[in-house]
Amino acid sequence: MASSLAVLRASGHCGRGLGSWARPRTPKLSAKVPVSWAPARMAATVTLEPAGRSRWDERLLDHMFLKKCFKNSLVLCFVSFKEPGPFPGIVDIFGVGGGLPEYRASLLAGKGFAVMALAYYGYEDLPKSIETLHLEYFEEAVNYLLNHAQVKGPGVGLLGISKGGDLCLSMASFLKGITAAVIINGSVANVGGALHYKEETLQPLGFDQNRIKVTKDGFADILDVLNNPLEGPDQKSFIPVERSESTFLFLVGQDDHNWKSEFFANEASKRLQAHGKEKPQIICYPEVGHYIEPPYFPLCRASLHSLLGTNVIWGGEPRAHAMAQVDAWKQLQIFFHKHLG
Repeated sequence: MASSLAVLRASGHCGRGLGSWARPRTPKLSAKVPVSWAPARMAATVTLEPAGRSRWDERLLDHMFLKKCFKNSLVLCFVSFKEPGPFPGIVDIFGVGGGLPEYRASLLAGKGFAVMALAYYGYEDLPKSIETLHLEYFEEAVNYLLNHAQVKGPGVGLLGISKGGDLCLSMASFLKGITAAVIINGSVANVGGALHYKEETLQPLGFDQNRIKVTKDGFADILDVLNNPLEGPDQKSFIPVERSESTFLFLVGQDDHNWKSEFFANEASKRLQAHGKEKPQIICYPEVGHYIEPPYFPLCRASLHSLLGTNVIWGGEPRAHAMAQVDAWKQLQIFFHKHLG
């Protein structure tokens, strides 16, 4: 079992989803100059570990790793062990906060998967904000896993939380080769900035900061800030999930105060079924907040929101949240082994 220090070091205190951990260097959404994906290199850690092993008391990159350069200066790092594969492949994407969080990928790799922890902004020479993102960057990550000898095909899985959740929904909707996707408290609309793929663009879901409420402790409650993606021009932000050929699992905290995760999951389900797609699995957890982390990570009830620049609440009751994290971790593994195995 990892030490408490290792857990805190791995988690960065509170995890990295749509708010957080707000490093001083992380720019706000109001950055004026859009950035392009093309000059940036891809930053990811791909972890291949024998089933049952979990090295979360050591940093991944402290192990031997292999770097290779591909077109567009694509760079990926590997941590591999002697047990032969191939393994089911998963791309792991976190929310707003930037950087390259590796702890969840490391833990999941110990369960018999090849996991790519993928950074997409706020890391080395990647874009500095999420104001403009391009799915071609994420497509290269998917294609790399699909073509890797240690990854079992024919498709790969996606795991995303918060902003990472809506990115995974967009990837599953626009890209090929994605078999299964787990969305943890994600949005069914594109949030935070424009998302481009070839000739198509998903506009960001609108918001109104006047809807922010203040708790008796002085924290912001941003639950009602986002607009409804079913109304008016904000419909252009709705991710076209009906295009997807993937199977979905939505893990939902019913006390999520970041945004209306249960509403988003249900709307995704309605859109899929309306177009003749398979009904996704939705697991709802009462009294559970935004950050559904791996088991035994502490509940993050409030922290600095890196886009809004203020302290916000994320929701969750400690006991219910802890129990949900244990169950969610089990459920996503069952789901991936079933649909990727």
